[in-house]
Amino acid sequence: MSKVLTALRWTRSSYYLMSAFVLTLGLLTYVWWPLAEEYLALVPWDRDWWRYFDWLLVNIFLFMSLAIMARADLRRDVRMIAVGLAGGLVIESWGTQTEIWTYYTLERPPLWIIPAWPIAGLTIDRIVTAMDRLTHHGLLAIRNRFRLPVNAWKIGYWLTLLAYFAILIDYVAPTFDKSFTWIAVGLVAFLILTPTDERIALLTFLAGSGLGYYLELWGTTREAWTYYTLAKPPLFAVLSHGMAAVAFWRCVRGVDWGLQKWTKR
Repeated sequence: MSKVLTALRWTRSSYYLMSAFVLTLGLLTYVWWPLAEEYLALVPWDRDWWRYFDWLLVNIFLFMSLAIMARADLRRDVRMIAVGLAGGLVIESWGTQTEIWTYYTLERPPLWIIPAWPIAGLTIDRIVTAMDRLTHHGLLAIRNRFRLPVNAWKIGYWLTLLAYFAILIDYVAPTFDKSFTWIAVGLVAFLILTPTDERIALLTFLAGSGLGYYLELWGTTREAWTYYTLAKPPLFAVLSHGMAAVAFWRCVRGVDWGLQKWTKR
């Protein structure tokens, strides 16, 4: 058993995080029980229920649950949780107030979706940690073998993030009459133009976009939320999860920097 836990990189903090995750889900279900009851009623439990059961949602939650338990450290993770809650509230407020996307409950924004952001943030953090370990040696060998430029990560960062920025501008253009959109675009431009570590930023963007695809696929196909273009899901939404992940990562680094300065006083 100990070998299994070692392989999974579970710590005491892992169980605390999972307990908090389950407690949060239970609390959300209790407070918003009418929504949960309405969703569960979509499954015909008396006949072939497995054909209608939401296996995508279960697999997403299973993956995220296992991911956040790997290498858990409450002293570090609590910062991501705080940033995720605050950042998620800001992002959801912007999107729903400008009606770029709309929830089926018509809340602007719905509070029940906010806890999903820190959970996604922790999941992406674990994915990036794994990708960092895999690419550090693997891509170094590939770079040497094919004589790739030393600054390949920087090139990849600028090509990817600038392409995203172009997609962002095109998608949110109908809401340029909203000051909230200008603030969001300005913040994204600032984050892109002031990279602190192009390699980790690119890995974070890719990991966030990868997870974001499945989250958006579930949400848009189940019509929990709908984008104004009616795409299921739009490329903008998928990539925006990657940009949000970069923003959260930068904020956590900023908090760490501030705490280090404070402790040295």
